Amino acid sequence: MNIAKSIQDAVLHSLESLYGGSFTEKDFQLNHTKSEFEGDYTIVLFALVKSIKKSPETLGEELGQHLTQYYPQLFSAYNVIKGFLNLTVCDNYWFELVQRNHLDICYGKQPMNGHKIMVEYSSPNTNKPLHLGHLRNNFLGWSVAEILKANGFDVIKSCIVNDRGIHICKSMIAWQLFANGATPETTNTKGDHFVGDYYVKFNEEYKRQIQELIASGMNEAEAEKNAPIMLQTQQMLVDWENGKPEVLELWKIMNAWVYKGFDATYQSIGCDFDKKYYESDTYLLGKDIVQDGLNKNIFYKKEDGSVWIDLTADGLDEKLVMRKDGTSVYITQDIGLAKQKYDQYHIDQSIYVIGDEQNYHMKVLKLIAQKLQFPYANDIHHLSYGMVELPSGKMKSREGTVVDADDMVEEMISTAKALTTSLGKVKEFSEAELEELYKTLGLGAMKFYLLRVDPKKKMIFNPEESIDFHGFTGPFIQYTYARIQSILRKENNIGKPINHTLLPLEKKLAFQLEQFPSAIMDAAKELNPSAVANYLFVLSQQFNSFYAEHSIANAESADAKNFRLQLASMTANVIKSGMQLLGIQVPSKM
Repeated sequence: MNIAKSIQDAVLHSLESLYGGSFTEKDFQLNHTKSEFEGDYTIVLFALVKSIKKSPETLGEELGQHLTQYYPQLFSAYNVIKGFLNLTVCDNYWFELVQRNHLDICYGKQPMNGHKIMVEYSSPNTNKPLHLGHLRNNFLGWSVAEILKANGFDVIKSCIVNDRGIHICKSMIAWQLFANGATPETTNTKGDHFVGDYYVKFNEEYKRQIQELIASGMNEAEAEKNAPIMLQTQQMLVDWENGKPEVLELWKIMNAWVYKGFDATYQSIGCDFDKKYYESDTYLLGKDIVQDGLNKNIFYKKEDGSVWIDLTADGLDEKLVMRKDGTSVYITQDIGLAKQKYDQYHIDQSIYVIGDEQNYHMKVLKLIAQKLQFPYANDIHHLSYGMVELPSGKMKSREGTVVDADDMVEEMISTAKALTTSLGKVKEFSEAELEELYKTLGLGAMKFYLLRVDPKKKMIFNPEESIDFHGFTGPFIQYTYARIQSILRKENNIGKPINHTLLPLEKKLAFQLEQFPSAIMDAAKELNPSAVANYLFVLSQQFNSFYAEHSIANAESADAKNFRLQLASMTANVIKSGMQLLGIQVPSKM
């Protein structure tokens, strides 16, 4: 039980003892005491005044006296300012907290609760490599999954690979036209980059052909429809859907190149999945559901044979769910895949980590599932996140201006190397250790920067700012961890302090450590890793402030030294545990 829960229980018991009746946590607010007032936690009393019929000041005095008298193990003092009761938690509580948990590497994590959650993220197209936007998606999805695990949920990490459709056909046609049989191996190119290059070539050729047709007298719309390369691509998609052997064979070969490239990227960024779905396997799903919806008059058929659902009464619009030729659309496939996930894993919640440009699509998906009365409909949750841009602006894959994930990873590692070398932080490291350090710092900087922002917000990723050793960054927290490890290496044995009166900065650090389980819980409730990132930054700041003021090696007493070593040990464990939830490693030395 954390301190907040203990205080709530104590307040409820005191209210019932003093005034009779029944009270709940909703009858008062519990907040951290503002820095300008004395105390650790504040009870806001205004909501109780009417039912108890006492002034806020009188109520605060009576409640404060009762709490300090009957809960001396929790409270050492109180003060009342208008309708606010400020409570000071006794030093012994913080002392015992640190003694009890300083070696616990699982501190803050909850036991399994039996609830199963699937988190879907990444969702790449097989016509191009992963890019910077995918990195935010991957880091966000992976971190949310780990945070949910830490809160006791049984989590399945999943990915849907968009491996069919007009986009992959564009790369395939361009390869046939321009590659002359080249492969990733013959060109020494990573497979996903290789295929992505032909997607760019397609669009270059498409633009050229459009201009030719316009010059010959066509208007732009006609030229876009009749460009030979587009007509070839559309025919290839028809051939694929009809199972033409040579088209399927090329599709398999080129996708295999991309999968190999994706796997290398996922490994380099520390991203994994428990289950992968492929659109080529799922694109026919949902047709039976559409027929069932027609039978129940949830869907309706137009004269041309296409099937629709009318969502205007729900504030949306009419939505196509089956084309007139009987082929499914994306929403149909997603409905079918949602059912397949539920049937396979009996999940209690399905979380989709998808950019905010798909907000409408996800509303439609959930609403259709609700109208079909699927048991999992209300448990579909869209974790909508804002797009990530560079200081130079938006990226466009068709023009080849997207920043590839692999290139960004290399740039971050190179930046970490240059900065670390310039600071003279490379002594006593072997070459292998240095390479690992540069990777740890570079990836840590990138992940932390992309995760420290609330997912719902758009953001600009600044590589140079992300790797500052002194700012709100991953390397600052990594440096704090390494600093603590250096301290602990010099003091091999941590004794048990018997009697130590906490100094203000010691208490402040212990107070912050106590908040770690709450920070993880809040991050899980909000599906927001930035709650963990912000917590770790504040914790690191507080440790550095404490260490700047109070010596550990030359503490004024053995008890003070041992308690400070315990504080340092617990801080290091919490930093390591918290950073792992963000997918970030921490170096033992820097």
